[in-house]
Amino acid sequence: MTNQTTGQDVDLPLQGVRVLDLSRVFAGPLCGQVLADFGAEVIKVEHPKRGDDTRDWGLRIGKTETTYYNSMNRNKRSITLDLQSEQGVQIVRELLPQFDVVIHNFKTGGAEKLGLGYEQLKAIKPDLIYCAVAGYDSSGPEATRPGYDLVIQGEAGLMALNGEANTPPLKFGVAVVDMMTGMYAAQAVLAALLRRERSGKGRLIEMALYDCGLMVTGYYGLDALQLGHDPARYGNAHPSIVPYGMYEAADGPLIIAVGNNAQFDKFCRQVIERPDIVEDPRFATNVERAKNRLELGPMLKDLISTFERNVLLERLTAAGIPCGHVAGLHEALTSDRTQRSGLIQDMPHPVVGTTPVFAPPYRLDGQRLPIRNAPPTLGEGTREVLQQLLNMSDEQLQVLQQGGVLTLPELKF
Repeated sequence: MTNQTTGQDVDLPLQGVRVLDLSRVFAGPLCGQVLADFGAEVIKVEHPKRGDDTRDWGLRIGKTETTYYNSMNRNKRSITLDLQSEQGVQIVRELLPQFDVVIHNFKTGGAEKLGLGYEQLKAIKPDLIYCAVAGYDSSGPEATRPGYDLVIQGEAGLMALNGEANTPPLKFGVAVVDMMTGMYAAQAVLAALLRRERSGKGRLIEMALYDCGLMVTGYYGLDALQLGHDPARYGNAHPSIVPYGMYEAADGPLIIAVGNNAQFDKFCRQVIERPDIVEDPRFATNVERAKNRLELGPMLKDLISTFERNVLLERLTAAGIPCGHVAGLHEALTSDRTQRSGLIQDMPHPVVGTTPVFAPPYRLDGQRLPIRNAPPTLGEGTREVLQQLLNMSDEQLQVLQQGGVLTLPELKF
């Protein structure tokens, strides 16, 4: 893993934008992290005692962080406020004029009950960009249902398209609905910031996990509408391109992605040395190969299993056919490719010394965006942020801490 400088000299496109992140768990925090990666100053508001729910999910790092929490909260500051208290809500309202964006994922109607709804905050800051993430359409009959990734993977048909034909519905390995909702939400906020730059107007953004989960079905979804029933499931194979998937060589799995007929010709002649297959009219074009996949598939499976993986990879590469070996997760994370790209970087940690953190995937002008702040310990910025933005004294902060409204980090001398 590589060490990373703070990158303060990098020209980040959202420098000067302030985001108040009232969200927790995955989709909302990921939206905030994207904005933070692009340079926004993101202040994450957490419960004084437990913090974000994900501080208790995954493997423990230090006293208040976990692997789950750290994957969604780099480049942020953390302050603690009890939003069930009048004083905690009042502090948010006092902070608001200095912020451009608010993100939350309260249940529909929950923000309004706290006094933090869009219309309530818009009255304080008319050009506010307000992003509310929920499980379902806020105007529909399911508006108040809690939204959970796994539930929506089931309801949106995602589990029904995953896995092999003869296996039960299967969830994705990661919380893909939360992830896509967070990315869609960040896109919407960026569009709203651009519009505000031109018009001076804010905007209410509402994102529903179900809506975004349905979008993830992509071409499978359109196939289902065209067919009038669920498309067949092919596991690691492609539903309409053959051969395109994972195959077992004699010594391990690899990916073979034959994208067109010219590549298939090379695959048969140069890789598996069976020109008779491509000369067979049943397999000459992709349309015919897909139609006759039940005949072609087992044939290729048997042939590929007779070759060593490296032999196949060398021949596929020489023929210009996309391919790769199937890595374990730890193998991928520690690979030379990952190391060279600087995708994982060691960041200072007050308890464990250093901790690995994913770097932003974005490159601007040939440079990867930096990790400016490691995922924060719980409430690490409470004193500094509230003193800087609201001119609160140590005495005021101490009173609020004694009342359970917030927690303060230990003073450093």
